[in-house]
Amino acid sequence: MIRRHIVVASPLGALTLVAQGQALVGLHFERQSHFPDAASLGEAASLQSDSILAHVANELDEYFAGDRTTFSFEVQTFGDDFSERVWRLLRSIPYGETTTYGQLARAMGNPGLAQRVGGVVGRNPVGIVIPCHRVIGADGLLTGYAGGLDRKRWLLELEEPEALRASRLF
Repeated sequence: MIRRHIVVASPLGALTLVAQGQALVGLHFERQSHFPDAASLGEAASLQSDSILAHVANELDEYFAGDRTTFSFEVQTFGDDFSERVWRLLRSIPYGETTTYGQLARAMGNPGLAQRVGGVVGRNPVGIVIPCHRVIGADGLLTGYAGGLDRKRWLLELEEPEALRASRLF
């Protein structure tokens, strides 16, 4: 199946959206770590010519506006079994909540896997939609994010529950 991509504007900078068939297979920030090579992005498309990518872009706009907490389009990843398990766990983290690498490793049955889990989280091919930004350090601090810690902070603040936001002093 032929891949295709578009680049769209967002509050966090340009996003490259990659689709294959009816599924989103990539969402990447400009200048992020582990940005895929041009060949894996496929052909250039447009919002006018690709209804799947147009639908994804529209739902992302709604998300960034604070009007959407889940996505309705199909997502497909192509990792090994371990990576696929980690990405499924990431998708189960509810909007407005966070978890830690250690908690994910425990959910996989082995607390010693936290570092390996972190490596997979950092190579998430479908950022935002597979919400790796919801994973924080065991001490509650923000840790690495392929898109950059400023973007991670912005996404977490967007999703922060209103009651928690109202209780902050600053």
